[in-house]
Amino acid sequence: MNKLEWIQLCTAFVGSLGFGVLFNVRGRRLWAAAIGGFFAWGLCLLLGKWISVEPLNYFIVSLSISFYAQVMARILKTPATPISITALIPLIPGSSLYYTMASAFQGLSGDFVVKAVATLELAAALALGIIVVSALSRWRVKWRALG
Repeated sequence: MNKLEWIQLCTAFVGSLGFGVLFNVRGRRLWAAAIGGFFAWGLCLLLGKWISVEPLNYFIVSLSISFYAQVMARILKTPATPISITALIPLIPGSSLYYTMASAFQGLSGDFVVKAVATLELAAALALGIIVVSALSRWRVKWRALG
């Protein structure tokens, strides 16, 4: 890893920590979420070297971090949602959304559509990863209750 990647990882940690404070996440949950943000961006950087399809990269990272949040929720005896959402903050497609809106305001309709689709793909990949892990977790709980 080079110096720039370490800086990105540290800012992902601090960004998740800051949003955790903003979202009123306290105590060990806050640290679990911040560490999750660090790992989320680290995994995104790592997968980016092998996977050129960015939405697939985001989906895999979202699955991984959502699973991490479920495990931490069991350990900390707390809901997984605050950990998961706060840890995934570094992956929010902010620059993609910015360029989408800039294209819209500049009247570049063709460019706007391309960038809007790319932004929606990233957001959908994040949401789908959270949904899949949440559904599997609920299914597991129901399965254990039956058996």
